[in-house]
Amino acid sequence: MKKLNIALMALALTLSISCKDTAKDGENMDETMTDMDDSQTMNDDMEMKEITVPMASKSGSSVTGSISFTQKEGSVEMVANLKGLEEGTHAIHLHENGDCSADDATSAGGHWNPNSKEHGDWEDGMNHMGDIGNLEADSYGNATITFSTDKWCIDCDDDAKNIVGKGVIVHAKADDFTSQPSGAAGQREACGVIQ
Repeated sequence: MKKLNIALMALALTLSISCKDTAKDGENMDETMTDMDDSQTMNDDMEMKEITVPMASKSGSSVTGSISFTQKEGSVEMVANLKGLEEGTHAIHLHENGDCSADDATSAGGHWNPNSKEHGDWEDGMNHMGDIGNLEADSYGNATITFSTDKWCIDCDDDAKNIVGKGVIVHAKADDFTSQPSGAAGQREACGVIQ
């Protein structure tokens, strides 16, 4: 009988230790899964994403081209390649609506401005999120511009940063970075939708 009691006590002790180890392993597993979830979210943010936007002529112009948006390492780079412009300086902006249906592209609405700031120069920090700036067209009507920012994202959950669903507009004139609400940039000569 004494041997049976000792054997039962040993068995109970073994089971108790085993259950504690299993609980610890479960806690460690939960921590590991949480770490993996955080890592996956970070990887999603760091994942390379790319969108190419074809630009259509508007307001009777012959401006066409394409604009690519590439997200990598927490930043979005925009590269615009346009043709059919008059030689000189032209404004380029992101607008609030991804809608180019109107002949004059007014369907794209005003500048994308989720933070309700005044129009201005991106470099000064007081600007709409869509205030990209100006590009220069050469004597053949060709223009390129590269712009990069960590204030934009492609298809993320932050409405104040997500550029998907916005319109891209190229204007007839330069942005003066002062006139409200659009920099006196003139008619809308090309429009594209970021989708």
